[in-house]
Amino acid sequence: MLPPALRMRSADEFAGTIRAGARAGRSTLVVHCRLVPGREAAKVGFVVARSVGGAVTRNRVRRRLRGMVVDHRDSLPHGADVVVRALPSSVAAGFADLEREYRSALDAAYRRALARVAQP
Repeated sequence: MLPPALRMRSADEFAGTIRAGARAGRSTLVVHCRLVPGREAAKVGFVVARSVGGAVTRNRVRRRLRGMVVDHRDSLPHGADVVVRALPSSVAAGFADLEREYRSALDAAYRRALARVAQP
């Protein structure tokens, strides 16, 4: 279960992170990361569209993604909004592959978000 403090709730947070955040894509998912000045904790949201599959499939993928984030919550960037968007290929991916791609995409998106902040 994702702790309430980590949950992204409003549509504005999702839209702002997707529009203004740095993006890193992999074969099974895309991670968007936006640094929010003045906030200590990270917030995470998930997007699993109908293109991934039916309701049962989407919920299974969402549970797997949520489990990965909970397992790696210590590695979330402080003060960042993170949106994890599942791609249709995430259904067939194993948990270890999904986890590896999530970590890789999160690191890349965070580096790109830092670079955006550092630019004048």
